[in-house]
Amino acid sequence: MIDEIQKNLLREVADLDNLPVGAYNIRANGKSESRATTANIDIVTKEDGKGIDIYIKPFTKKESLHIPVIISESGLTEVVYNDFHIGEGADVVIIAGCGIHNCGTQKSAHDGVHSFYLEKNARVRYVEKHYGDGDGMGENIMNPTTVVELAEGAYMEMETTQIKGIDSTSRKTTAKVAEGATLIVKEKIMTHGKQFAETDFTVDLYGENSHTNVISRSVAKDTSRQIFRSNILGNAKCHGHTECDAIIMDDATVSAIPEITANHIDASLIHEAAIGKIAGEQLAKLMTLGLDEKEAEEQIISGFLK
Repeated sequence: MIDEIQKNLLREVADLDNLPVGAYNIRANGKSESRATTANIDIVTKEDGKGIDIYIKPFTKKESLHIPVIISESGLTEVVYNDFHIGEGADVVIIAGCGIHNCGTQKSAHDGVHSFYLEKNARVRYVEKHYGDGDGMGENIMNPTTVVELAEGAYMEMETTQIKGIDSTSRKTTAKVAEGATLIVKEKIMTHGKQFAETDFTVDLYGENSHTNVISRSVAKDTSRQIFRSNILGNAKCHGHTECDAIIMDDATVSAIPEITANHIDASLIHEAAIGKIAGEQLAKLMTLGLDEKEAEEQIISGFLK
């Protein structure tokens, strides 16, 4: 039975007030809490119990899958492996995310390894939110790893968000993109206090006319630290773009390390990085509308991370 704390975590990471429509698997405190499948989406527990296999039939349309993870026990640490097999021509939305509520003194941690295998012309929109809270002294740690393999003509859009309560995170994504396939990544991160966030993207464009766009927006407050790394490998006629925009505040530290590698004469690759403080004229403009300085900062940050 899901309690009120767990219900709040589900609202934060998956926008759920009730059980979702369609296929879902809710993992709570290290075990499957509830599950539903459909005629086109099957969910199978791995033999070792450390994750699930998801099978989406070819040409499945207008269906969704929710797979949130929630942890409310202080001191619980786990590694979960989820594999997604998306059939040819399917077009689905996958809502993931992990929420930790830690009121103890021990470390709570979730490491999720998600592997996506999209067949020819399959399309996936993948939404992942990470959130932490609790009034204890224990750390909330999340280390997500994402592996993506896109077959010919496949399309995947990843939206990842982490804006509260995670003390340490190391986020790694690797992708292989075939002929005519596209990977779009939109990352949003905010850190505060002594938090640390590291992201690392490696995208291999090996198919002709493959494409990727990796965009990261982040805000670093207090004494928090952030590191952004990305490497796009152009191994065929392809188009790749990586961009990191960060707002730095207080005594925070941000490092942006974009890299592009062209191994083919027709590889077209671009990288951009910008780190800076909130512009004084932006604050002044909002303060003339009646906001104080803190309210103006929050308004600017909200718009930046939207």
